[in-house]
Amino acid sequence: MQDGKSYFFVGIGGSGMMPLAMILAGQGATVAGSDRSLDAGRLPAKFDDLKRRGVGLFPQDGSGIVSPGQVVVASAAIEASVPDMVRAAALGNAQMTRAELNAALFNAAPQSIGVAGTSGKSTVTGMIGWILHACGRDPTVMNGAVMKNFVSPQALFASALVGAGDAYVSEVDESDGSIALYWPKVAVLNNVSLDHMPMTQLIALFGAFIAKAGTAVVNLDNGEGAALAMTLPADRLVTFAIEGDADLVARDIEQRRSGVTFDLHAKGAAPVRVTLQVPGRHNVSNALAALAAAQAAGVPLEKAVRAIADFTGLKRRFELVGEVGGVVVIDDFGHNPDKIAATLETLHAFPGRLLLLFQPHGYGPLKVMRSELVAMFASKLTKDDLLVLPDPVYQGGTVTREVTSADIVADVAATGKRALHIPDREAAAAHLVAQARSGDRVVVMGARDDTLSLLAQSMVDKLSG
Repeated sequence: MQDGKSYFFVGIGGSGMMPLAMILAGQGATVAGSDRSLDAGRLPAKFDDLKRRGVGLFPQDGSGIVSPGQVVVASAAIEASVPDMVRAAALGNAQMTRAELNAALFNAAPQSIGVAGTSGKSTVTGMIGWILHACGRDPTVMNGAVMKNFVSPQALFASALVGAGDAYVSEVDESDGSIALYWPKVAVLNNVSLDHMPMTQLIALFGAFIAKAGTAVVNLDNGEGAALAMTLPADRLVTFAIEGDADLVARDIEQRRSGVTFDLHAKGAAPVRVTLQVPGRHNVSNALAALAAAQAAGVPLEKAVRAIADFTGLKRRFELVGEVGGVVVIDDFGHNPDKIAATLETLHAFPGRLLLLFQPHGYGPLKVMRSELVAMFASKLTKDDLLVLPDPVYQGGTVTREVTSADIVADVAATGKRALHIPDREAAAAHLVAQARSGDRVVVMGARDDTLSLLAQSMVDKLSG
């Protein structure tokens, strides 16, 4: 427990910061923080949720750091010139990064379950957390997304769960290399694909992560993951696959618009039908990972299967925002080639044109992923689909704009697919609304910007006329 300790979060509204603040407050610490979104009046409901949990909120002007005894936790987006950081340096406060704090909590837990991979981390974390909760294990869960199962009028932004049990379930981030800080009892590796850094670095980071685990759960459908699995001793490895050869295998998949069912074949057990309330083959893979991890943590497989049937998903993960006049609007976190491809494949399993608004999550990722993004869009878009890119999200600081949204659009258009660059995001949304007709699916995609959910809702409102 954190009784008596005091923390100040600089950037407390961030997707990785807010759940940590919730966990510490729930464990008895004194927690306060600041955020530039709070100062700008953006997303007030999020900060109201923190206030309800007893978290103090201050302008990002240094006024909230009042004692050298406060531990100052800063998100990666915070520069040393921010007044809070200047004040912390003047007072000599101890400082931690978000990852250092989460790793300290994670490594101290008797049953630490870490979920890694370039896609699916938040969903698998939510699935494991729900299974453990439903099976009476009372876990603590640190997630980068709001888990719908735990949302209530008192917890609208439930990206964390504070429990009294032994388990601490967390997604672990490879984008900044901080995955190296974690020592998991159970490690899940969903997949290895290009996202924030070159593949050679990703492979090394993920390989080191699963090598430290008491039990590693690895996806054999992913080539790089399968290669890393071969480096581990059999007694510390659990594998999963779709229609393949693994410890847990999914067969006879039946997709529905609002979910999916499949037969689970586990070694040494009779096949059992699994029902999910989240759609797509990628969620079959996510479910296999979660079931394997829960089993590794001591939950009987049959109980885990019953529990996962009640998992209702995450906010901004293929989330239905509304339907007007036969036009469906979906809010989705897709931002790298694998995530976007999974969403498009799920949608194209059923008839209807796709109207996509993809806001890139930064100029750096665009540079790294340019060729892979273009190849994915060229492969997954049909001739009737329309892709619109506004300019990338930008929240301050210095940035090199070597590759832009206009470059991606030009490359995609050169493959014969329909793509437009409309720099202003509101104008991009208005263009898609004007194009929409009955049977279309409108999808808002992107990361690192919670206001995309507000944009998706505004499109529903405009369709309603």
